[in-house]
Amino acid sequence: MTGLVGIDVGGTFTDLFFGGSPSRPHRILKVPTTPADPSVGLLDALKAAQLEPGELDAILHGTTIATNAVIERRGARCALITTRGFRDLLELGRRDRPDMYGLEGTHEPLVPRDLRFEVDERLDHEGQVLRPLDEAGLREIGALLKTLQVESVVIAFLHAYANTAHEDRAREILAAIEPGWELVTATSVVREYYEFERTSTAVVQAFLQPLVARYARNLAAKLNGWGYTGEVAIMQSNGGVAPLRQLGQRSAYIVRSGPAAGVIAAARIAAEAGFSHVITGDMGGTSFDVAVVIDGEPKVAELTNLDFRIPLRLPMIDVHTIGAGGGSIAHLDRGGMLLVGPRSAGAVPGPVAYRRGGTEPTVTDANVVLGRINPESTMNGQGTTLDAEGARHAMREFGKTLGLGMEETAEAILAVVNQRMAGRIRLMSIERGLDPRDFAFVAFGGAGPLHGGALIREVGVSTMLVPLYPGVLCALGCVYADLRYDLSQTVEKRLDRLDAGELAAIVESQRRRGQRQLEESQVPVDRHSITHAADMAYSGQIHALRVPIEAGWGPARLEQAFTEAYRAKFGNSLSGMAVVIVNLRTIVVGTRAGSALPHSDNRGAGRPEPVSRRPVYFGGWHDTPVFARSAFAPGMTLDGPAIIEQSDTTTVVEPDMALTVDAQGNLLVKVK
Repeated sequence: MTGLVGIDVGGTFTDLFFGGSPSRPHRILKVPTTPADPSVGLLDALKAAQLEPGELDAILHGTTIATNAVIERRGARCALITTRGFRDLLELGRRDRPDMYGLEGTHEPLVPRDLRFEVDERLDHEGQVLRPLDEAGLREIGALLKTLQVESVVIAFLHAYANTAHEDRAREILAAIEPGWELVTATSVVREYYEFERTSTAVVQAFLQPLVARYARNLAAKLNGWGYTGEVAIMQSNGGVAPLRQLGQRSAYIVRSGPAAGVIAAARIAAEAGFSHVITGDMGGTSFDVAVVIDGEPKVAELTNLDFRIPLRLPMIDVHTIGAGGGSIAHLDRGGMLLVGPRSAGAVPGPVAYRRGGTEPTVTDANVVLGRINPESTMNGQGTTLDAEGARHAMREFGKTLGLGMEETAEAILAVVNQRMAGRIRLMSIERGLDPRDFAFVAFGGAGPLHGGALIREVGVSTMLVPLYPGVLCALGCVYADLRYDLSQTVEKRLDRLDAGELAAIVESQRRRGQRQLEESQVPVDRHSITHAADMAYSGQIHALRVPIEAGWGPARLEQAFTEAYRAKFGNSLSGMAVVIVNLRTIVVGTRAGSALPHSDNRGAGRPEPVSRRPVYFGGWHDTPVFARSAFAPGMTLDGPAIIEQSDTTTVVEPDMALTVDAQGNLLVKVK
């Protein structure tokens, strides 16, 4: 065993965590992201860490390339072929609106209407052929698509989840017409009903597939040029990793891959520290990501809206994102109200203090002005100190439009961005029936510990936990994630009319596919596990209940399990009502060999000694001690105010807060 390295490419910084080897300790660092080609920043990080290709067993990577491509509409030129009558499915959606109380708003589908086509074919909901596939008509569409210079084609037919024959045949015909097309059948991505969501998911896959495949080839070539020929795996949004070579068929699975890695690491660190219920808050340069972990397991969503009317029906760690990061720009709306974000200065030009050409005040500039970030820091990634005077000038000029002084303007910017983040935490907790007082808040990302204290006070969370390496936690999560493959299929039949052999055949088919994907990954694993679940409901109900099952169960045992689960959740059961099995699901997980989480090996007692003091603004200027994170050892305590600095972030302990260090070296902060 040599070493594992995790690299997360964010909007502003590319973070690296080296898991250590017998001859090298843990290593962390941040370098500026290179938006034009993110793989350049990845290589920059490896070289800055002074790592050699032969030192590494594997590179585990989280990326924003898929997310940004959807948001910015920078994916492939993609066509869609559907059952006649369903050409406008992407725009009809669920007839929702961008603004609940407004009649305005726009929707930009990933496939424009002039690249959406219809073909004669029809199946019923059980997969019986009502109208054969019009192969001649399909060939005419294929010939037209060649003249339109599309890169990828989606084939999404009505009720294909029940019978894939028409989609499979259409794929064969189109492949013969143009072998260079990326062809995606909806059932190859998600074999479930809900035609709009299934079609949208397939479109996301096809929209991203050429871009992601090119990125994978480019990254592999750059790493080969560096001399690295080992395994490269990409973090998936379901919390597992998959090898780089599989990305061409799994591009939709890496949307929000970086945030998922952070949640995986935060959940594991919190569980080791004794917190089973946590809210995670990842504040980076451009965004703030929130997730909930209950009983040590991150909440997983089966349906996620990537943008208005662009749902993705794949298992994803339930992360909610808003544009609130260190680079978020302060501005006034038409009514003169102060807003912060979602527009961000990003990596280029960055905040004013970064000396890269930024001129508009950002959250980072406000923290510099208030003394919370050390102006002598080189966090801009250029090896130069921050431009504190430039940040002050920008704050004074912006303050004139508000009628506020420099400090009051900076404090107002922090108050607004904190309220936005607190609102998202409430959405994920209180509005879902969860009491924040029962949770700890894991603050990470380059700016998370800067704002975490204000957030726990605002929302009422009991404790803020700051991990040992909070600024690179997403990169650390990549290192410790396992391989994971999720498979599902809609059944939509009453249990009393279902043959046990049919159930067994579906579950066995899913098991084989998952194990084959695991074997094809060629990533070494210690062991693998297979779990099954069924979505079931009483006949006539819209919403199904997810129930863990075993592979050999027949209809009677499945109904018993559903009844028990229904009674546990709702307090009663509907005896005499038929039970419908909606979907069958299988999760195959390969547990990778990995080392233990990094812990502090410091020893000490009492209170650490500050390395300096400086004025910090907390409603007024306070002479505040500044500590090095490396000086903290398990068992130490201190009262605020205090500033704790480390290479990847700064932790702010406000005047009314107290801090203790737990046995693993995590900082635990509470409001007195």
